[in-house]
Amino acid sequence: MSGAETPHVVVTYPGFAADDERTGGALRAAGFAVRHEPRLAERTPVEVIAFMRDAVAGIVSTDPFDRAVFAACPRLQALARVGVGYDTIDIVAATEAGVAVTITPGLNGETVADHTLALMLACIRRVVENDASVRRGEWERGGKHLGSALFGATVGLVGLGGIGRAVARRLGGFGVRILGHDPVAEDVDGIERMPLDDLLRGSDVVSLHLPLLPVTHGLIGERELALMRPEAILVNTSRGRLVDEGALVRALEEGRLAAAGLDVFEHEPPRSSPLLALPRVVLSPHIGGIGEHAQQAMLEMAVGAVLAVLDGREPDGLVNPAALSRSAGAPAR
Repeated sequence: MSGAETPHVVVTYPGFAADDERTGGALRAAGFAVRHEPRLAERTPVEVIAFMRDAVAGIVSTDPFDRAVFAACPRLQALARVGVGYDTIDIVAATEAGVAVTITPGLNGETVADHTLALMLACIRRVVENDASVRRGEWERGGKHLGSALFGATVGLVGLGGIGRAVARRLGGFGVRILGHDPVAEDVDGIERMPLDDLLRGSDVVSLHLPLLPVTHGLIGERELALMRPEAILVNTSRGRLVDEGALVRALEEGRLAAAGLDVFEHEPPRSSPLLALPRVVLSPHIGGIGEHAQQAMLEMAVGAVLAVLDGREPDGLVNPAALSRSAGAPAR
């Protein structure tokens, strides 16, 4: 079989190591060529089509896969999302095209919870500002970068799924009062359930842990930010579009919100966002769910899912089981 005839898998996840025997090596050992097209900036569906057109599968980050992409990629059988959010994939269109979509659940929730606490503490203790001050040769002990304390604060968790509960467990050691809002999750011991507006009014820190759905898009906007205390902090390690970013910038600039810790953004990377210039904003590049062990586990699960689909088997983490019945069912070999 010549290289031109070898079916290939396209990988858009930036942290993929093609020479790792458990990921890229496993795909090559199964008879597939691997092409890495890392997502380093936002791309359009047209750009995605250009590198996905002849692929039989993708191991993907957050590139857009809409109906036009599936129509232009007739060989595509599987999309394995590295992570759990699949809001950039049109699941209905994927199912109609017979493309199995998988995620990697249960592998990085604890990592996201760790990162959430890191952002909370960085904002509360003003770690980034103090770090920059020391590097400038200053020694502002008790000065203009004075932080406050997480101990004794009230923390509101918006979303009480696995990650929200993991954050709550970590907060248990800080002597905080925990408020919670989730329209569907079960009650959790130690968390006071209440409507969102009441949570926003009563919290010193608000942390978001919801998926991006039509009902959660723009959940935190101008009205919701106005309910928060001027000394409050907003933390978002879920999805950027849960927050109206323009409204958040205005609230921070006008002193109606003290600080924000953000791992996710409306546009990623946020190269032209006013958030980059604001002093009391701690930013990270959508790495909340990425750690050495979690990333490796997610990549191995994604590779396993692709190999299962291409071998005619049902994969772990399958989002749209109906796609298997619509696909041709023949292994891509």
